[in-house]
Amino acid sequence: FGGLFDLILQRVMDVLMAFPLIILALAMISILGPIVDNDILLVIIAITIPFIPRCARVVRSSALAIREIPYVDAARACGFSHARIILRHMTPNVMAPFLIMITAFVGQAILLEASLSYLGLGVQEPVPAWGLMLQGGAEEYAESAPWIAVFPGLAITLAVFGFNLFGDALRDTLDPKLRSQ
Repeated sequence: FGGLFDLILQRVMDVLMAFPLIILALAMISILGPIVDNDILLVIIAITIPFIPRCARVVRSSALAIREIPYVDAARACGFSHARIILRHMTPNVMAPFLIMITAFVGQAILLEASLSYLGLGVQEPVPAWGLMLQGGAEEYAESAPWIAVFPGLAITLAVFGFNLFGDALRDTLDPKLRSQ
């Protein structure tokens, strides 16, 4: 629970969190593009890696808060190993904030994928992607049928809003402080 490894890992996470998600995703695509042949796999990797520092930060802060709770001290006093304390006592309590955070990240990942596809760096046709639909509607039909770009944008907005509402409801359900009110 801490030490030199934790300090170094957190500084690396701080450096990665200093960059916007889109910049990290673009860097992942430029680095891994020649290596990964599958467009979909490349986009999945490019979207997933920028979220790792944010997940690590939330899990670490939750774990640091939980390790100060008396039942963790009681488990230590009983002679339980670090692995058992982490798996049996800390992990279940870290899962609620982690799941809530993941729902927010799904909305951000949808926006990131749409941005990459719009720029032409995400999945390529014939794979359907909202960013490609926005790009096609904006470029080809901007003058004759501008509403073609409205519907993919509306779908992105509704999907992100839906995941944010789901995360809010999940927080209300899983947070014991809110449950008691």
